[in-house]
Amino acid sequence: MNKTIKDQKSVLFILLCNIFIAFLGISLIVPVMPAFMNMMHLSGSTMGNLVAVFAVAQLLISPIAGRWVDRYGRKKIIIIGLFLFGVSELLFSLGTNVSVLYLSRIIGGMSAAFIMPGVTAYVADITSIKERPKAMGYVSAAISTGFIIGPGIGGFIAEYGIRMPFFFAAAIAFFACILSIFILKEPLTKEQLAEISAITKQTNFIQDFKRSLQPLYFIAFIIVFVLAIGLSSYETVFSLFSDHKFGFTPKDIATIITISSIFGVVVQIFMFGKMVDILGEKRLIQWCLITGVLLAVASTVISSFWAILLVACFIFLAFDLLRPALTTFLSKAAGKEQGFVAGMNSTYTSLGNIVGPAMGGILFDVNIHYPYLFAAVVMVIGLGITVMWKEKQLAKSLAE
Repeated sequence: MNKTIKDQKSVLFILLCNIFIAFLGISLIVPVMPAFMNMMHLSGSTMGNLVAVFAVAQLLISPIAGRWVDRYGRKKIIIIGLFLFGVSELLFSLGTNVSVLYLSRIIGGMSAAFIMPGVTAYVADITSIKERPKAMGYVSAAISTGFIIGPGIGGFIAEYGIRMPFFFAAAIAFFACILSIFILKEPLTKEQLAEISAITKQTNFIQDFKRSLQPLYFIAFIIVFVLAIGLSSYETVFSLFSDHKFGFTPKDIATIITISSIFGVVVQIFMFGKMVDILGEKRLIQWCLITGVLLAVASTVISSFWAILLVACFIFLAFDLLRPALTTFLSKAAGKEQGFVAGMNSTYTSLGNIVGPAMGGILFDVNIHYPYLFAAVVMVIGLGITVMWKEKQLAKSLAE
């Protein structure tokens, strides 16, 4: 029995390392993107589109990858995802023209679509219902830690060359892929996979999307979509804005992102539950939106490093609280339809992540302040939509 528990912990550790490495690789390139943009002579709209195509690929591949996880097994899909991630980072590091960069980002989006469902399904398989929330919390923590550490590592590695962070990301992805091949074992038998695959064939992604357009769900998912547009447009141009307006180095940008991310995660871990208890999800979302609007506008007039650091800490905190607040509300409202609501939450988030960076990049080329003002306007729209959001009625209807 003790050996079984020990093996389970070892497997969980490898899975957490895999998801950590994936998000570390995604985030460590953030502080070097402005310098990379200047070196390659890329426009703001191109940078926005490079972020958007990642989300497009992830959106298109996610439904397929989710079904393949049930059909071919968790281990195979995780390994494929890690390999694709390594290839995408290697291509980006070697790319000398825009078409190669676009190809790299498309493969990167595909890799994310494979890794996430593979890891979460594997974790669900090896944990009991009682243990699962804690294990999924570890998965979330691994993602957050990757995002926090990544920019700092990327900024320091960039001291040895602008392309070095991409080579580093590729190397750790291939290492994780090889490690997973030899250590991970498929948690389900062929019979279990066949049984699960037969069940998933009864559902259809297009039918689910049509259901999401029903008035019952539409307002909640529109909020998800609007928030994703506003948040991604702000976050996409943050490093570009800091570089173009203030001449910050990759290390400066890495410092701001790392400190503000740590601040956000600490508050989220120790205060989020209490804030939900006091305010409720809807009111917390509204306060975060108001904070986001005010600070997005403030971002266009501040000038000192410390002022930018302070604003970044609190606006990223607002974003960090918005996401789990919205997800928690949807989860509570979902009743027996957890899968449908979670899937559509991911879909509408991906759609917003496509529109937001693309708009942010286009507006950045017109005026470097416009993406922040655009994000503020979008968040005001989201705030207005929340007024129509009848959470009690939605929860009651979904539970029936």
